[in-house]
Amino acid sequence: MVAICFYFQVHQPYRLNKFSIFDIGKEKSYFDDKKNKEIFDKVSEKCYLETNELLLKLLKKHPEFKIAFSFSGVVLKQMEEYNPKVLDSFKALVNTGRVEIIQETFYHSLAFMFSKKEFFRQVQLHKDIIKRIFNYDPKIFRNTELIYNNELAMTISKMGYKGLILEGVDRILGGRSPNFLYSPVGNKDFKLLLKNYRLSDDIAFRFSNKGWVDFPLSSEKFTSWVNAVNGNGETINLFMDFETFGEHQWKDTGIFQFLEKLPEEILKNPSNSFKTPSEVIDSFPIRDELDIHHFISWADLERDTSAWTGNEMQQAAAKYIYEIEEDVLKTNDEELIDIWGKLQTSDHYYYMCTKWFNDGDVHKYFNPYSSPYDAFINFNNILNDLIQKIEKINKHKINSISKKEYKLPFL
Repeated sequence: MVAICFYFQVHQPYRLNKFSIFDIGKEKSYFDDKKNKEIFDKVSEKCYLETNELLLKLLKKHPEFKIAFSFSGVVLKQMEEYNPKVLDSFKALVNTGRVEIIQETFYHSLAFMFSKKEFFRQVQLHKDIIKRIFNYDPKIFRNTELIYNNELAMTISKMGYKGLILEGVDRILGGRSPNFLYSPVGNKDFKLLLKNYRLSDDIAFRFSNKGWVDFPLSSEKFTSWVNAVNGNGETINLFMDFETFGEHQWKDTGIFQFLEKLPEEILKNPSNSFKTPSEVIDSFPIRDELDIHHFISWADLERDTSAWTGNEMQQAAAKYIYEIEEDVLKTNDEELIDIWGKLQTSDHYYYMCTKWFNDGDVHKYFNPYSSPYDAFINFNNILNDLIQKIEKINKHKINSISKKEYKLPFL
């Protein structure tokens, strides 16, 4: 018997305005509202609305079909601001009772790596917005970008969650299968759900790749791979960006026809079932433990955090955004604190990544910058402007980002 656990990540950042050094102190908006709405509307039409309509149809047609979502707080705010109809379509899915919502950080941030205090604040903000919009209390946690280590597992366990989602990284599995439940070292009662990245990426990344040996991917072919796990695994965790449907994989690739037929094909085998993450945790035992000291993630070949903190620019930006935490919170200015939160969104650091010249197009998704260096300079200018505003309120000096201190030769 094998359970298929579908979980979709829904997130869009607030992308930044072009902000030059001459804009500092000029009261220019940090965020490109026009571009953000354009992108949100585009993704809504191509993905959110059409995919949600199809999923609602599938949930009504197949009582056994179940899915899960993780929404960043910032994408939920965009739904409320730009198109409440999109939010209503997600509510309709949740109201079926067969859609689980996963907990995460409100700003889709790297906070756990830099500030536990800010991490806890953002988890609570996320919990509050999920309760307000969906009247739902999440039981499972996933950290931004599936960033994980032993300390995160211990923290989330102490916070009362039933389980946690992470990437099924080959080097930490050491030949073991991602298709079982695991526990973190030292905590035999806390359960870990591992993403089967090969089967997930077959849909999310390889579906339309005509050079792929298994192209074209049909629901029948994919189901045969699922069936092959029976007897060799208990859960297949298919985790992917929701934008896979209609945006990453365009409608003309046949992605919607694939999704529409998949539940029926999978359920033809009586040994198969669909379960939400909580149901997986409740249904299967822990088979082994994982001891992970260093941070892992879903990204790139390395499955580490180098996509966000791998170069001096990213390290400098992250260092200063969290160093001003005390000064930001001291202002008690809700707008400034929210801006500071939005500047923590992982996408801003992703755009500074220099690896994508070698690692592929995933770093280019809706990237507003011509180079990682432009992304850093733009972020740097905005952060220094924010620091000036904080200084005016708190009436004391904060050190601005020093380009000289980090010896960045291109600046």
